[in-house]
Amino acid sequence: MASASATLLKSSPIIDKSEWIKGQNLRHPSVCFVQCNPTSAAFTVRASSYADELVKTAKTVASPGRGILAMDESNATCGKRLASIGLENTEANRQAYRTLLVSAPGLGDYISGAILFEETLYQSTIDGKKMVDVLVEQKIVPGIKVDKGLVPLPGSNNESWCQGLDGLSSRTAAYYQQGARFAKWRTVVSIPNGPSALAVKEAAWGLARYAAISQDSGLVPIVEPEILLDGDHGIDRTFEVAQKVWAEVFFYLAENNVMFEGILLKPSMVTPGAECKDKATPQQVADYTLKLLHRRIPPAVPGIMFLSGGQSEVEATLNLNAMNQSPNPWHVSFSYARALQNTCLKTWGGRPENVKAAQDTLLVRAKANSLAQLGKYTGEGESEEAKKGMFVKGYVY
Repeated sequence: MASASATLLKSSPIIDKSEWIKGQNLRHPSVCFVQCNPTSAAFTVRASSYADELVKTAKTVASPGRGILAMDESNATCGKRLASIGLENTEANRQAYRTLLVSAPGLGDYISGAILFEETLYQSTIDGKKMVDVLVEQKIVPGIKVDKGLVPLPGSNNESWCQGLDGLSSRTAAYYQQGARFAKWRTVVSIPNGPSALAVKEAAWGLARYAAISQDSGLVPIVEPEILLDGDHGIDRTFEVAQKVWAEVFFYLAENNVMFEGILLKPSMVTPGAECKDKATPQQVADYTLKLLHRRIPPAVPGIMFLSGGQSEVEATLNLNAMNQSPNPWHVSFSYARALQNTCLKTWGGRPENVKAAQDTLLVRAKANSLAQLGKYTGEGESEEAKKGMFVKGYVY
C-alpha cells in the first residue's frame, strides 16, 4: 500500500508558553482518506494531529547557535557520576545536581532542549519549582528519555537491543501532559561484534516503532542509533557501518509512516575506533561525517544533534565546529552529556559554595558548542580538564 506524508503548514518555530501547560486535553491522531484519481484505489495518509506542533518543536530545538543538554542519565549512571566526586546516590543529591544544571543563568542562550530522566521530569528543584517550569522559563524545551535500556539480543554476536516499546504509548501521553515535548531512545551498534544483520535490523525497527508512537503522542522523537567507539577499527570501517545502519533506519522510519519534518537525529560522528592507532583530525571527522549525512539523511530532517560518545569536551567541540565550516541542508548541532557536564560536575564537587563556579563552567562549555554550531569556535583558552578523553569501554547509560 502506498503512503504519503501529510502536507505541513508553514508555521513559526517559536512555541508559545501556553502550549506547554500541564493538563491540556490530548488530541488524538487522525486518519484521512485521499482519492488519487477516479480510477485509483483510496490510500491512507497517516498524520498525527500534532503535525504542526511537531514541526514547531523540532525547529525550536534546531535553532541557530543552540543544542541539547543531555541530562537523562539513569539513577544508576547518575550515581556513578556522583560517586566520582564523593557523593552518595540519593534523590536529594541527584536533585541538587540537576537543579544546578537547569537553573544556570542564561543557559537558554546556548541550549534549546534538555533531555530528562523520568525522575527529573516529575521533580522540583531544591527551591520547590518544577524542573520543567524552570526550563521553559529559560526558553529550553523539556525532553524525556523513554527507552528502558539495553539487554542482550539472543541469536546475535553478543550484541544488544533496546527495550521499552511495551506501554510506550501510554507513557508518552503522560509525559506530554507533564510538559515534555520531545523524546529520546538510544540503541547501540557494536563494530567489534559484527555488527550482525540481526542487530542492525532490530535497532532500526525499534527506533522506527518508537518514533511513530512518540509522534502520535505529540513528542518529537530523537532517533539515536549510537555506533559505539569501542574497537581498533579505522575511520573507513566506521563509515561503512554507519551507511548500513542509517539506510536501514530510514527504510523502517518510512515503513512506519514517520514524518521526517518532525524528528531529530542523534548520530555518532564518524571517527576511528577508540583503540585505533590512527587518530583523525577534526577536518577528517567532518569530511567523513558530512559525506555520510549527504548520502543517507533526507534534507527534510530539521536537526542533526550529534552525540559525543566519550570524546573529550574540547574534541567534541572541535569536530562539531569543523562540520559547520560549510553550508549544509540541516541544522548540525550537539546533544552532549559528558561533553557538557564533566568539568561542571568536578567543579561543583557536591559543595553548595561551588554552585556558581560550576554553573559558570557549564556556560563556558555551552557557549563553546554554540559557537561551534555557528562555525565560529577557536579553541582558545580551554582548560586541561576539558581536553581529557572520557571514553568508557562498553559504556551503558
